[in-house]
Amino acid sequence: MGNRKRQSAEKFKENKKNIFFAKLNNCPTSPRKMRLVADQVRGLGIDSALSILKFSPKEASRRLEKLLLTAINNWQSKNENSDFEKASLFIKEIRVDSGSMLKRLRTAPQGRAHRIRKRSNHVTMILGANNIQN
Repeated sequence: MGNRKRQSAEKFKENKKNIFFAKLNNCPTSPRKMRLVADQVRGLGIDSALSILKFSPKEASRRLEKLLLTAINNWQSKNENSDFEKASLFIKEIRVDSGSMLKRLRTAPQGRAHRIRKRSNHVTMILGANNIQN
């Protein structure tokens, strides 16, 4: 490996150490429904995001709430002696991508069949901290 490539790889590793994320794969909810909830909490602090997700009637909000708690736990595991209220964490990025699709058939009139697509999604949540205090 060349010197320039090694330096850029080390720089990439250093930047990756400061990223705290959680990922939810193959969630059996359509991406469109999940994006409605994800758009509500994008860019918010974790206190307000948790309260929005807790009291939202949508089923996707329960899954995103659990994912946010996982991302907070990931942050706490790397910053053991820091308090997450003082660090003022916020949702830096939340991405909802479509996952695999289950294709089923439903009977239709006159001997025909209609295809039903049961969609799933992948959610990636990245937390950011305004100031990290030790």
